[in-house]
Amino acid sequence: MDFYQAGLFCTLVCVAISFIALFRERDDIHKILVVDLVETTGLVLICLVATDLAEALILPGLVVGISELLMLAELYIRKEKLPLPSFKPIKIEVMRTAPPIISFVLVVYGIILSGFSGGAVAGIGMVFYFLCKGYEERFELLETVSGYAWALWIAAFFIFMILPQAWLIAVMLSGGAILVKVTTKMALIGAMREGHNV
Repeated sequence: MDFYQAGLFCTLVCVAISFIALFRERDDIHKILVVDLVETTGLVLICLVATDLAEALILPGLVVGISELLMLAELYIRKEKLPLPSFKPIKIEVMRTAPPIISFVLVVYGIILSGFSGGAVAGIGMVFYFLCKGYEERFELLETVSGYAWALWIAAFFIFMILPQAWLIAVMLSGGAILVKVTTKMALIGAMREGHNV
């Protein structure tokens, strides 16, 4: 048995155990955690395919999985009524004067990169701006933009499968959609623990 077959066997065992745990679990939050576990093992299964299409499926799956874990962490904190830590603001000169310039450069560079890497770079720029300048949470807007980006990525996937001659349009759509998707998810990291709507 080679490494591929061993990895496939172990992954299928993990998927089976995760589904059994999902059927036996009664607590709602624990069920969502188990669903994330199933998703993670499913991504491992896709990784074993090791193709470009598999990579295109893995990256959005990781983004969604990370955002779900962040959401579950907030739900658990509220459910258990855990005290939220308070932090004193960092008083550094560069954090008062540089955020617009640095954030602008990172966002523009992220747009040039496009795709998952571009979304991560642009998201870091937004996180830096939020941490330095403050913000007003508008989660509904972020959710709407993220949903439209996901729909564009699915549309690009179908264009690539049905009309392969229009591959350039599909690549541009999917790259831009993943850029927006990852940017909005990473921007939420900068908006956690503060504001009025959490």
